[in-house]
Amino acid sequence: MRYARIYLIALLAIFLAHSVSGIAGNATSLYTENFGNNSSDQVIPDLAHSDQTEMKTIGIIGGVSWVSSIEYYRLLNEMVAERLGGLHSAKLLMYSIEFGEFSEQERLAEKGDWNALDRTIIDAAQRLKRGGADFIIIASNTINSRADYIQEAVGLPVLHIADATGKKVNESGIVTVALLGTKYTMEQDFYRERLEKYGLNVVIPNETEREIINEVIFDELCAGKFYNSSREKYVQIINRLVDEEGAEGVILGCTEIPLLIRQEDVSVLVFDTTAIHCEAAVEYALNNT
Repeated sequence: MRYARIYLIALLAIFLAHSVSGIAGNATSLYTENFGNNSSDQVIPDLAHSDQTEMKTIGIIGGVSWVSSIEYYRLLNEMVAERLGGLHSAKLLMYSIEFGEFSEQERLAEKGDWNALDRTIIDAAQRLKRGGADFIIIASNTINSRADYIQEAVGLPVLHIADATGKKVNESGIVTVALLGTKYTMEQDFYRERLEKYGLNVVIPNETEREIINEVIFDELCAGKFYNSSREKYVQIINRLVDEEGAEGVILGCTEIPLLIRQEDVSVLVFDTTAIHCEAAVEYALNNT
């Protein structure tokens, strides 16, 4: 009985050895059939020089707010598809900031304390760089106030939304243009001075109008709420700037405002900063200009 048991164990060992050998042989054959061997005549795709790598990877600091970040993703892909045709799309990465926490940091920044906000946006930019972004765009007019700071800290180009907008307005031949945005964007110099470098005369709403615009942005647009009553308020403000301040066009200087105001709503040229920024990013990604 003892020897019979030993005999059976030996037979089982031989069977398993043959089975493993067969599996290994099949795996080797399958690998060779699909991937070839290591001979010098093997053709390996040169991914480093393929057409797909010519497009730069766009890094987007988004989430401020998520409502407009969706538009960035859509527009960037649509614009690349339009330029390249077929199934082409944008190479991009997005880091979406948690806007609830960030809005508290913005309030501190408005009082002069930029430490928390700067830590958040630098962290976002560094994550994009580690992920392989070649350059960065910030999906917010207001936070572009930190564009130069981010570029210096992270070492990647940051395409400023006001530069792209200033060029576009300048190309239209318009000189006097109204600027709508958050209170910070309308009242601080960072945006207006950048536009003035392109020979533009920038006019802004009065104090009461700025309060209305800012309230609609944060209480409604950033939450994905769009009301006709708010659209009518914005149109009234734009019309006054046209009639009394001589505005020949209006810059929608908050990335959520183009979701509320369209060209057909007003009589002067509308400059959609979200679309303009995306257009500049696609141009840079494809042509480095």
